[in-house]
Amino acid sequence: MMILCLVFLVIFVFLFIKFLTADGDFTLLSKGKVKREEIEDKVIWITGASRGIGEILAKQLATLGAKLIISARNEAELQHVKQQLTGKYAPRDVMVLPLDLTSGEESLRLAVEKAESFFDAAGVDYMIHNAAYERPKSTALDVTEETLKAMLNVNVVGPISMTRMLVPYMLKQGRGHLVVMSSAAGKTPAPGQAVYSASKFAVNGYFHSLRSELCRKGIKVTVVCPGPVETPNPRTGSTERRVSSERCAELIIVAASHGIKEAWISYQPVLAVMYLMQYMPSVGYWLMDKIGEKRVEVVAQKGNTYSINLLFDKKKES
Repeated sequence: MMILCLVFLVIFVFLFIKFLTADGDFTLLSKGKVKREEIEDKVIWITGASRGIGEILAKQLATLGAKLIISARNEAELQHVKQQLTGKYAPRDVMVLPLDLTSGEESLRLAVEKAESFFDAAGVDYMIHNAAYERPKSTALDVTEETLKAMLNVNVVGPISMTRMLVPYMLKQGRGHLVVMSSAAGKTPAPGQAVYSASKFAVNGYFHSLRSELCRKGIKVTVVCPGPVETPNPRTGSTERRVSSERCAELIIVAASHGIKEAWISYQPVLAVMYLMQYMPSVGYWLMDKIGEKRVEVVAQKGNTYSINLLFDKKKES
């Protein structure tokens, strides 16, 4: 009996350490490496590809032998990204398709038609909805109408409109995979980021519903929820522990190639909060209510908004 208890204790300690050091959910990390056969020779369209995670996704997918269509508003930046790509079809056969998600349905329809015509009209296999709009953090009541509309147009209306234009083509070819960049803020309340959080909750709801409607017709959906990710230009003095852009992109491709329906990418404590909200929502909401006001104060001070120290109230000096 003692030996059995010891075995269970060792297993528990091992799993606990793995959880503390994880940079993604257990299902995602259990998949290991990218399934290259699911990426090579596939037509993959990436929005927001001129910088950040979108640019790094393009680089990694090109190396894996994908046929790429890269989109963003700035064509010059896209051309610069194209020339940096290397792979089976890169840079020569990489298609640059300038795109503004807020340009309206007719413009998006024309972009979809053009994308479908590339690579001898092979059709888009993967659509990676990566473009996003995120203003500096502010309180729920301080956000302007201009910011509200801009964020919802880019983060919600644009991807949904593009999907409505593209998926009929995917249905005709009997296959298609939508990879949607959401956020940890789409899984948990995000004090100081209320509108951004709302936009990501909306995206999650739409694309999970779409998958349930169309999964039997060959349409797959992978919703990716990253927490803090290191950008190429990190904030000076930031103490937040962030997943690197390269690692984030790698895990996104792992999730897509294995057909995972939802993937979480983050270090602690954000990963733990996501688990709480998923499996113990009452505890999760209690936790977020406890830190909410203090997190808004830290936002104003440009401090670490992901610190576990937010849980501990410090007495104000009289």
